[in-house]
Amino acid sequence: MEESQGDFLPSDVPESTSSNNCERNTSSAHSNRWSGFPGVKKRGHSSRSWIKIDQDGNVKILELDKAKIMRQCSLPSRDLRLLDPLFIYPSTILGREKAIVVSLEQIRCIITAEEVILMNSLDINVVQYKSELCKRLQAKKDQSDDLPFEFRALELALELTCMSLDVKVKELEMEIYPVLDELASSINTLNLERVRRLKGHLLTLTQRVQKVRDELEHLMDDDGDMAEMYLTEKKLRSEDTPHEINPLTNFSGGTRQVSKSAPVSPIASTSGAPRLQRAFSSIVTASKQGSLSSSHGGDNIEQLEMLLEAYFVVIDHTLSKLLSLKEYIDDTEDLINIKLGNVQNHLIQFELLLTAATFVATLFAAVAGVFGMNFAASIFDYPSAFSWVLIITGAGCGLLYFSFLLYFKYKKIFPL
Repeated sequence: MEESQGDFLPSDVPESTSSNNCERNTSSAHSNRWSGFPGVKKRGHSSRSWIKIDQDGNVKILELDKAKIMRQCSLPSRDLRLLDPLFIYPSTILGREKAIVVSLEQIRCIITAEEVILMNSLDINVVQYKSELCKRLQAKKDQSDDLPFEFRALELALELTCMSLDVKVKELEMEIYPVLDELASSINTLNLERVRRLKGHLLTLTQRVQKVRDELEHLMDDDGDMAEMYLTEKKLRSEDTPHEINPLTNFSGGTRQVSKSAPVSPIASTSGAPRLQRAFSSIVTASKQGSLSSSHGGDNIEQLEMLLEAYFVVIDHTLSKLLSLKEYIDDTEDLINIKLGNVQNHLIQFELLLTAATFVATLFAAVAGVFGMNFAASIFDYPSAFSWVLIITGAGCGLLYFSFLLYFKYKKIFPL
């Protein structure tokens, strides 16, 4: 055992390095031991079912893991989280170097210049997107279309999303208007509960529509994001760039290919100044090419802007219908509050009349209580005295109550 340790740990290796190597070997052995079980999956490397649609409308079902999609589409892992069906994220459209990440409601896909990678799902929106995209691609196979492939896929996603949200708004309108009319005519607990539930649905749907509208508005306001989404032009530009770069000739007569991103050090050799000059000229040339390409892509940015603006108008109209529905609910609530306030005013008036009548009856009872005491008085010697006391007391109480009513009318507390 000591000899094997001596062979494994040479004298010139530090002890900390050897301990780290032992820990790595132990962890690798532990992972290899667990990898032998078929039921145990490595975390973060599980494959999912994806639908791949190419430019000709051909559909292929693939089993891809996250790492392979990240390598193929040059996407960070945070963008793939937007496509995970286990998480709920707001609607987002992201333009990357080689792909467009689309997460609109249930349509979650990755659009490249040549294909669409769609999350395989049984949702009706996903199935409709797949079938409609294949139908359009196959129908336009022999026709010339101004829109590139990625814009056609993005347009269909926006179209289905706007249509789906508009259908949900119409269903909500058909359900909520009769309930509000019924509530306005008959205020009860059942109708109030139904309106409360529908108002919660309205708030949720408004947030979803508002997020799609804000995302489209953000894309239209940023020309850089729209330029990043033109994948076909970037692909053609990247294919043409290596043929346009000429090899640089050094002073010894040989040719050598120099990368633009290679570091240039003036201290490395005696020809530092010429190298700096060549590097500076290459940077200026690259900036000129970039400005020319950006000016050449101005029409494409305008084309995408017009596409986004068309669906922005549609989603804005849907949002205006939701806001109108919310205003109708607010108006109904105001009407209900007015009715409840009117009923409360009538109750207060009735309570005021009842209080005045109680006060008058209390005075009559006080007079009756005074004459009901056991004491000797000459008034009891007259037989008609009892009747006169009742008549005078009742007339006085009635006059007092009538004076209360005149006072209320004078103060306009309630109409009489």
